[in-house]
Amino acid sequence: MNNRKGSISFLTKSAAIAAIYVVLTEISALLGISSGVIQFRLSEMLTVLPIFTPAAIPGLFIGCLISNILAGGVIWDVVFGSVATLIGALVTYALRNKSVYLAPVPPIVANMVIVPFVLRYAYGFEGTLPFFALTVGIGEFVCCGILGVFLAKTLKKHKVEL
Repeated sequence: MNNRKGSISFLTKSAAIAAIYVVLTEISALLGISSGVIQFRLSEMLTVLPIFTPAAIPGLFIGCLISNILAGGVIWDVVFGSVATLIGALVTYALRNKSVYLAPVPPIVANMVIVPFVLRYAYGFEGTLPFFALTVGIGEFVCCGILGVFLAKTLKKHKVEL
């Protein structure tokens, strides 16, 4: 019975994180800042959550997948953008016992490496891969590095258990 309760808790946490990711991405879309060469997805602040719970890994992946589908992204964006989030979440989880300031580094790097190729080759945006890495990196730094660290520190300060 205890294993079943743990599974239900894991699924519930994952689903809640996915839902919050989608809602925050939709808010960013309403503000016109969620996609394109320069993107600020408020949902990316949630990429620090794997330091608190492994349930954040599938939650972030599924949330990103659903968000990319709802945004009308091309298949390469849906797949590779979501994979970037999954890679970032897995590495963040691996670093969970390190400094809270390291938590946003994996999603920032994963997105800076993968998303420029999507922008250039899937969407055909004019520009160089280093330029796209810079623009994606700026958005990720703001959302993951600043907002994400603020979220993580707030959750730790208030001893929130996920």
